[in-house]
Amino acid sequence: MSELMITKEHARRFLLMKQGLFGDYIFKKKAGALAYVRQAGCIQYDPVDSVGKNAELTLQSRVRGFRKKDLYHLLYRDRTLVDYFDKELAIFPVEDWPYFRRYRELCRNNGKRFEGLAELEETALAYIRRHGNVSSATLPVEGEIHWHSSIHWSGNWDGKAKASRSVLEQLYTTGDLVIHHKEGSRKYYDLAEKYIPAEILRADDPLPAPYDHMKWRVKRRIGAVGMLWNKNSNAFLGIHDLTTENRNQIFKDLEESAEITQVLVEGIRIPFYILSEDLPLLEQARNSVPVSHRCEFLAPLDPFLWDRDLIDKIFGFKYSWEIYTPQDKRKYGYYVLPLLYGDKLIGRIEPVIRDGKLTVNGLWLEPKIRMTKKLEHALIQRLKKFAKFNECEYKETCMTISAKGNYDKK
Repeated sequence: MSELMITKEHARRFLLMKQGLFGDYIFKKKAGALAYVRQAGCIQYDPVDSVGKNAELTLQSRVRGFRKKDLYHLLYRDRTLVDYFDKELAIFPVEDWPYFRRYRELCRNNGKRFEGLAELEETALAYIRRHGNVSSATLPVEGEIHWHSSIHWSGNWDGKAKASRSVLEQLYTTGDLVIHHKEGSRKYYDLAEKYIPAEILRADDPLPAPYDHMKWRVKRRIGAVGMLWNKNSNAFLGIHDLTTENRNQIFKDLEESAEITQVLVEGIRIPFYILSEDLPLLEQARNSVPVSHRCEFLAPLDPFLWDRDLIDKIFGFKYSWEIYTPQDKRKYGYYVLPLLYGDKLIGRIEPVIRDGKLTVNGLWLEPKIRMTKKLEHALIQRLKKFAKFNECEYKETCMTISAKGNYDKK
């Protein structure tokens, strides 16, 4: 098979087209939000809400007409999406629930190590059957207990946690409970059997062999980003026991079965891989010259950005989320979003909401990017739409850029 060689421009265009971030919107309203999550496999959830939570920000950038309540309805009314662990804490289609049975069983077995937890589980389940959904504040369980989650824990734990919260989270990780709804950051739980269809809830693991499960998840992550390389990457976070040896074999097997195709990008030594089903889209990115004037604010944990090194190599853009960086060590700001314009990542923006109005706390353009009237117009239009997404008003500001690329407010 001859090698597929593409330019960085082709690679940028392909990745953005795959993500629905280039040209016309291919995802629209609530149905489009569901379609995108199904394409990506999962989107990461993070509870911080500065100008929208991460999952909401991921969808607003590529789903025309998306509203925050659309995701809420998909999760807690339609029940076509579910919160659980995939790439860390994530949201994925409910039909994928059976693939994560191994982790629920792992948590169930590990829960047996904690003294008194089994009795608390029986008490909590009996109460919920009688009274319906509860939170850690409304479940009548007192005291503390030694407990930690088994999904993403490594190490030793010698402390105590609130018993009501611990037992609800334990039953959530084992799949006995699902999140019924949320009020701010507070989670309310109810019985999974009431909301997940029995044929899905009770289904056997479709891939009981650990290697087959890892291969399914690796392929899924390649499709989520659009293009990945066979190297250690944050794009593979959450895939338990994925060693370098396993990963090498998985890429080899997927290529031999023609499920993925190797792609070489000019100037980059390591090859990339795309899903073979995406070859027509790659040809479109190579052979057509579409123009896109889309301006989008991207989520910090957007699937498109899961591999920061890939983004640096192909887009020439270094991004670090500084939310957990001490303030005096931040280069940019607390909740700074990558700024996409056309087929380039042109900078960073920090929108903030003050007194019910959206404004810009900081704007940093990349060194070779100039603030033209066309770009300024695109930014203002995006800010107005972003304000609507956040159900607030946009406070107009005049944006100018200094020689160093820092934002000056006038």
